Amino acid sequence: MSTSYKSRVLSLVLVCVYVLYLVFGALVFSALEKPLEEKVQAELNLLKQQLISNMSCINISTLEQLLQTLLNANKYGVSLAQNSSEYSNWDLASALFFSNTLVTTIGYGHTTPLSDTGKAFSIVYALLGVPFTMLVLSACVQRLMSPLYLRPVASWRRRFGWHPHMANTVHFVLLLLLVSVVFFLVPATVFSIIEGSWSFLEAFYFCFISLCTIGLGDFVPGEQPKQKFRPLYKISVMVYLFVGLMAMYLVLRSFHKLADVQGWTAFFHLPSCDDDGDEERESPAVEPNECERDTKPLDPSARVSYNSISK
Repeated sequence: MSTSYKSRVLSLVLVCVYVLYLVFGALVFSALEKPLEEKVQAELNLLKQQLISNMSCINISTLEQLLQTLLNANKYGVSLAQNSSEYSNWDLASALFFSNTLVTTIGYGHTTPLSDTGKAFSIVYALLGVPFTMLVLSACVQRLMSPLYLRPVASWRRRFGWHPHMANTVHFVLLLLLVSVVFFLVPATVFSIIEGSWSFLEAFYFCFISLCTIGLGDFVPGEQPKQKFRPLYKISVMVYLFVGLMAMYLVLRSFHKLADVQGWTAFFHLPSCDDDGDEERESPAVEPNECERDTKPLDPSARVSYNSISK
């Protein structure tokens, strides 16, 4: 079996597994959420009928128009349930938070531009901001790979004599545990305390959905009425999201390195995780010596001359 044929077969298998995974998720979500949706819809219809029966003077069409207007306003982050003069969805802190979620592709959707000009500017702003954000994250993580990945792995190999498979596996597990504690468990505890209506599970769910850039928008921090220090809170969450995205990217890079060492990328014919030459030179224990990799054993009978020395 040729390498190209094997690569095509593996790619086809991966695509089929991915489609099956999507179908499986759709079936599970439909089974879990559809009954609850029907229950909420029934409650709304019952509440509507009770309101009409108790107040016969209400016009049904006017009521339905009011409900539709409320739903549309809620889609843009405007709610009748809170005092609109208390804070704005477009003050400096909120606008900064929106800009951050836009260029990081988290996009909660709780606040969206109302004007056509704002929509057009969002397109241009994201068109430039998304790749620029990815560039900044890549540059920061590239600088962190040496002190947080290459040096620890090289140090463990020199000190304990570990095989590269062992050193990289231990490093990835420890990094994953550290990121889980620092960027998921601890922030979830803090959010569950600050956001009084959030349980720990809901706060942990928010952290995971945000740092994976899924951004469903069902939980957004700083949106409760009478939120204390709301501008500072919004900016703090924005910093947490950016640093958390760096940590997630670092985990992905480390996993890619682990896959290279374990031979998974070669098995699936995927590109390896390439680093800068400076980082490779800083960790000679991780990569084989250039002379050992690129040269052939010398022939004992070969005669050495000055002409054979490269200048």
